[in-house]
Amino acid sequence: MPPCGGKDFNIMSIASSSTLTIGELARGADLAPETLRHYERMGLIAPSGRTASNYRLYDTAAVDRLRFIRRALTLGFSLGDIRELLDLRRDAAGDMGTVKDVVARRVSDIERRINDLEQLRDGLQALAASCPGHGARTHCPILAALARAPDA
Repeated sequence: MPPCGGKDFNIMSIASSSTLTIGELARGADLAPETLRHYERMGLIAPSGRTASNYRLYDTAAVDRLRFIRRALTLGFSLGDIRELLDLRRDAAGDMGTVKDVVARRVSDIERRINDLEQLRDGLQALAASCPGHGARTHCPILAALARAPDA
């Protein structure tokens, strides 16, 4: 599964060098360098070193982590969830049940959001059904319902 936007990393540029600058990694991942800096501040990715002029350098492990991050984002995980998943991934000897728990929380959140959206849809459908679709706007039941106090 390719990361966000259906694009994958430019493997040619990654294969041609053992380390990448932040600009090279950002271009290869179709991200802004500031996004990588944000991920670094959150502890999601870290440079493997720095050049003499203090430019960040990233190795293939960082590229791997970035792929993981991008794929997890496409599945709707928050950056906090992704940090937790990366920590769990690093502790390979731990029980996989904790990973499943993170995914189960995400599924539960999605189900809650689906339920909220279904209720929203039902409410909008009821509003639409209350309107004959013709006549003066001063008698529009949709506009009247939107103008009413929430507890009315």
